[in-house]
Amino acid sequence: MATEKYSRWYFGGLASTMAASLTHPLDTLKVNLQTQQAKMSILELVLIIFRQRGLLGFYRGISASVMRQLTYSMSRFGAYEIGKDYVNTETFAGKVGLAGVCGVLGGVIGAPADMINVRMQHDVKLPPEKRRNYKHAFDGLTKAYRQEGVRRLFTGATIAAFRGGLITIGQLAFYDQIKSLMLSSSYFNDNSVTHFTASLLAGITATTLTQPVDVLKTRIMNAKPGDFTGLIDIIRYTAELGPKGFFRGYVPALVRIVPLTILTFMFLEQLRLHFGYEKIKPIVYKY
Repeated sequence: MATEKYSRWYFGGLASTMAASLTHPLDTLKVNLQTQQAKMSILELVLIIFRQRGLLGFYRGISASVMRQLTYSMSRFGAYEIGKDYVNTETFAGKVGLAGVCGVLGGVIGAPADMINVRMQHDVKLPPEKRRNYKHAFDGLTKAYRQEGVRRLFTGATIAAFRGGLITIGQLAFYDQIKSLMLSSSYFNDNSVTHFTASLLAGITATTLTQPVDVLKTRIMNAKPGDFTGLIDIIRYTAELGPKGFFRGYVPALVRIVPLTILTFMFLEQLRLHFGYEKIKPIVYKY
């Protein structure tokens, strides 16, 4: 008999939080590029943020980012790990189905923190008189609830859920499938090289799948009441920029999501290997 270590349900949330803390400046640039209607290069945006807020400007909304990972990622990773005991994930279809459902769940649960995160990162671009000036994530949630009501906290929850399903498929399902295929060959072992390669490919897949939805989600969550009449209105507004409008910020998103995905799975695998629990699996002899 052989033993294999498995992740505990909360490892994914912890790994995502650690990874997001390192990649938050890239997320700040992505959000600001997605919400602008005029053309602005990454370098111009970096200079604007640095001149107005200094280095701390790139970490605007870090408390909301951490809260988002502890709600959104904790729930989707946790549900995926628990779901493996009830869903056949030996097939790619099983992985995709489970990941999609878990991503939708995470998108809904994490919507309030996601909205506050978007607003805090975008605040630096607004004139002083129009800034929301949230002190931290809990301050943002409290003010948004008092000023706009509980329904406003879940603004964009539908599209966030859709986006959550897509990115979870791109990350978890593709990571597990790619890693499984690599380990089934004679060229790879369960080590950092395999984890890095699988997470790199999963990150690229996740970014490409979710970018159009991510652009719409960011615009919805950053909008003030009355800016748009609904999702169709936002789609039309974005379409004014042409097809490229739906992929605005793709390079920053790629630069942010790929390292985030790599770091998340590298941290997750180390947590699994050092602090995971063991299951006894029968040894299958090949003749």
